[in-house]
Amino acid sequence: MKYRDLADKIFERGKDKFEDMEAYIEKTKEIEISVFNGEINRYNISDTEGLSLRGIGNNKMGYSYTEKLDESSIDMLVDEAYENRKYIDSLEKELIFSGSDKYEELDNFNKSLKQTPLEDKIELVKALEKEAFKLDSRITAVSYCMYDEIENSRYLMNTKGLDLKESINLAYLLIMVVAKEGEDTKTGSSYIISRDFKDFDYKKMAKEAVDEAISLLGAESIKSKEYPVVFRNDVFTDILGAFQSIFNAESVQKGLSLLKDRIDEPVANKNFTLVDDPFVKEGFSSISFDGEGTATKRKKIIDKGVLKTYLYNWKTALKDGVESTGNGYRSSYKASISTSATNLFVEKGNKTLEEILETIDNGIMIIDVQGLHSGVNPVSGDYSLSAYGYEIENGKIKRPVNQITIAGNFFETLMDIEEIGEDLRFNSSGVGSPSIKVKKLAVSGE
Repeated sequence: MKYRDLADKIFERGKDKFEDMEAYIEKTKEIEISVFNGEINRYNISDTEGLSLRGIGNNKMGYSYTEKLDESSIDMLVDEAYENRKYIDSLEKELIFSGSDKYEELDNFNKSLKQTPLEDKIELVKALEKEAFKLDSRITAVSYCMYDEIENSRYLMNTKGLDLKESINLAYLLIMVVAKEGEDTKTGSSYIISRDFKDFDYKKMAKEAVDEAISLLGAESIKSKEYPVVFRNDVFTDILGAFQSIFNAESVQKGLSLLKDRIDEPVANKNFTLVDDPFVKEGFSSISFDGEGTATKRKKIIDKGVLKTYLYNWKTALKDGVESTGNGYRSSYKASISTSATNLFVEKGNKTLEEILETIDNGIMIIDVQGLHSGVNPVSGDYSLSAYGYEIENGKIKRPVNQITIAGNFFETLMDIEEIGEDLRFNSSGVGSPSIKVKKLAVSGE
């Protein structure tokens, strides 16, 4: 049965119970391959699909969902959504969106990635592990060597005539190696995310991971004090991702963000611009419509240090008397509508990482942090994270550093940004950043 036919039958069945209805269908295929000591230790191909129904009546929204996409689910979907609507106490207004005037046409599905033989993908992972062991005798283990490929198609139809569909695919290749010298053990990692199988250069990845692990051997702590700090691109990306909820209107409205009432005020250094762009070429969360069917658009959340907008879905937008910014988000067909950025990133500067390091007489470059789930408080902005990296002296890497803790406040860190690199890089969550230098940060070590 075609999805539109199924949606129309659901709408016909529910027309006496709801003023408006919406059907959202999601299909996902995932390929997981991992290798350990030359042998495949995980090989999994999964196909999932599901449908969720939203129905509105008396300004109350009811939800239901099913994994069974046929007519036998229609009665259950309508009846459960109707029952759920009865128990909504919230007085906040919600709506089923009628559609935007225009939607961008995006090409987010690479057929050649899908058509690349599975044997080639398996051989890629095996070659990556083998290359890492070959590069240096001090590599004693490859703790992770994995390939993950996802295809996702989504369809959104409603009783207001909206009929949208979109498909994306991408793949993720990761390696983590262990280097050992005497009793000293260190790890290094590398990853690539792409829609083009040709981008997976296993030799480059293996060298990057091995070089990082070897460079950290012999690491020691450092004297506790405030240092100028350079966050490598992937590290600042992870920290930004941990704090991204502060830009959501829902967090602001609930008093869970210190950005409340700060629109058009400086919240970061004037060299800092934060963008949400659903169309950026390097991003991996590019979409033309959000989870409510609103056309997505590029927006500067922070423009040259000044806060310009929050991110809205329709529920939070109606509360503030504005329009949705196209950031209604569904983590899956089972989930209710929340808010999220698409491709959230710091606009890149024009300096290389090496040029940024040259501006430091004595400081630290952070290449990994741990404890993002427990050491970050998005409400206050405070963070305290165990970290490791390198001591920088006279603009050059002097030695590896570990057993340190960095502590600061995210809002203060944004104001203290001095340099922004050109090496913008995204992670698998659609968050990206170049390397960033901060004027000072408290470092606890010896």
